[in-house]
Amino acid sequence: MKLPPILQAESRTRLMQGAAAGVLVTVVVGFGWGGWTLGSSATKMAETSATNAMVAALAPICVNKFTQAAESTATLVALKATDSWQQDTFVAKGGWATFPGNKEPNRDVAEACAKILTAQK
Repeated sequence: MKLPPILQAESRTRLMQGAAAGVLVTVVVGFGWGGWTLGSSATKMAETSATNAMVAALAPICVNKFTQAAESTATLVALKATDSWQQDTFVAKGGWATFPGNKEPNRDVAEACAKILTAQK
């Protein structure tokens, strides 16, 4: 059986080199600019997105719980007097970032809640 000229000797080498270069370019372009991601990266992005959505939904509830609590005006003054890096702990200890079904407060929600509350006048 006679092989076509493209698959013979030196031509075959160039064909294989071209195929390898084509695969390499496809992979680089696909992952670099084509938006391809690995499964682990996609999972991480999905988890981050879900956490951000949860915080965005629960932070206003935390603020509402805070403002509906007894002596919320004095508590807000105390929150604003607290160092910024401890404000989320203040909100967490107050129980405003603890939701039904959870035993512990959510730190991300407490941080977002504290930011919203300290931005209020």
